[in-house]
Amino acid sequence: MKSELNKLFGDFLSIFFPRECGCCGCVLKYQEKFICIACDFHLPYTNYHEYSDNDTARQLWGKAPLEEACSFLFMQKDSRVERLIYQIKYNNQPFLAEYFGYQYGLKLSEVKAYQDIDFVIPVPLHSSKLRKRGYNQSTYFGRGIARAMEIPLREDILVRKKATISQTGKGRLERYENVSDIFDCQNTVLMDNVHILLVDDVLTTGATIISAALVLFESFDCRISVATLARA
Repeated sequence: MKSELNKLFGDFLSIFFPRECGCCGCVLKYQEKFICIACDFHLPYTNYHEYSDNDTARQLWGKAPLEEACSFLFMQKDSRVERLIYQIKYNNQPFLAEYFGYQYGLKLSEVKAYQDIDFVIPVPLHSSKLRKRGYNQSTYFGRGIARAMEIPLREDILVRKKATISQTGKGRLERYENVSDIFDCQNTVLMDNVHILLVDDVLTTGATIISAALVLFESFDCRISVATLARA
């Protein structure tokens, strides 16, 4: 009886405040949460967490001594995933990043290579962009992962000391030059050989996440793995 009343109340609310799928924009049904069943079925999941020799890892090989690297989704132009990322970054829906982070965290927790992660660090935004947007989408993604894996999220370690101009339209070399020396670490003491999961929303050239990883390597005795919500 209670579940029927909840359904009726949810259906009533949806008339006036319809909830939309974060991927396709259709109105969600009562039992659907954040994305519709059709999008959940058709989303291009990479399954990269299941094997170390994947395209995300290969893209970052030789640039930093990472333990593991993976991405949750493939992103193509004009796709469901591109709309999802847009909703997260520019349409004030960071909870979508946390939702997908939680789903990915459940999967990562089942893989031996990720089971000794000590904490999650999101790639930070510069304070000026954080004030403008109001949130860091990578923090929400990391929060979901950390909650699913039952490990801490650490926002007090890595800081972005320089604002950068958009990477859009830049070549690979220009992207690396644009993000060189933009991160710093707080004066924090960490245990030796700590295993960090560094997370970001989208992997393109990898320039930003490599820049962040190198600063962490310079500052601490650590091992670093990488996880991103999507890869372009």
